[in-house]
Amino acid sequence: MLTARVIPCLDVRAGRIVKGVRFQDLRDAGTPAERAAEYEAQGADELVVLDVSATPEGRANAADTVRAVRAALSIPLTVGGGVRSVADAARLLEAGADKVGVNTAAVREPELLSALATQFGCQCTVLALDAARRADGTWEVVVLSGRERTSRDAVAWAREAADRGAGEILLTSWDRDGTRSGYDTELCAAIAAAVRVPVIASGGAAGPEHLLAALRAGADAVLAASIFHDGDLTVGDVKRYLARHGMRVRLEEKRADDHSLD
Repeated sequence: MLTARVIPCLDVRAGRIVKGVRFQDLRDAGTPAERAAEYEAQGADELVVLDVSATPEGRANAADTVRAVRAALSIPLTVGGGVRSVADAARLLEAGADKVGVNTAAVREPELLSALATQFGCQCTVLALDAARRADGTWEVVVLSGRERTSRDAVAWAREAADRGAGEILLTSWDRDGTRSGYDTELCAAIAAAVRVPVIASGGAAGPEHLLAALRAGADAVLAASIFHDGDLTVGDVKRYLARHGMRVRLEEKRADDHSLD
């Protein structure tokens, strides 16, 4: 049985961490390198950095930010946003990323996933899948930070991406992102059942019970932002809660600033 991973996410724009609701109304949440070091000290298993404005603005990911975060971090680092080519991915890997996430460009050109997997390996290739629920209860892929709906079925796309070489799926519920209403566990279950690669649940966490629910729904890892940025919980708080509820996690020693959770 693999350990469940807890992964803080840094959404970055212009060198600062931002956070909003459904990818809009972004507010400042600190400095990437400082937050990265803080979360590693709390026991984070990995870190994700997403340049949320790179693709909508038609520019490449800010490699300087990646270098700064890498310099402060020893745990695995996934970077996404603005990846449109093998060369873009290579630049981020050279800057210090261990894995590269691709979203909009892969939807436009699915062959990009195959090319990334061939060039760098499946373990480096992450599909960032943003999904919105349709009226009929199924899910549709959205791109450009949620600005465009594609009509592509999210479950079918996850399956195709894994077949093309994506080694992991970072799954964000557009409907739940930033709302603190809990992960879309039905979406997590549907994607996890469709693929054999790890699924990272994202979008909507407000408390450790939400992370637990996503893992029980089939996610292999849980990603969260606001609850850590706002100081509601530390990574250590969440992992101890998960352990008490039967999840196998990598635990660190208790810190003085951690809080007890039932």
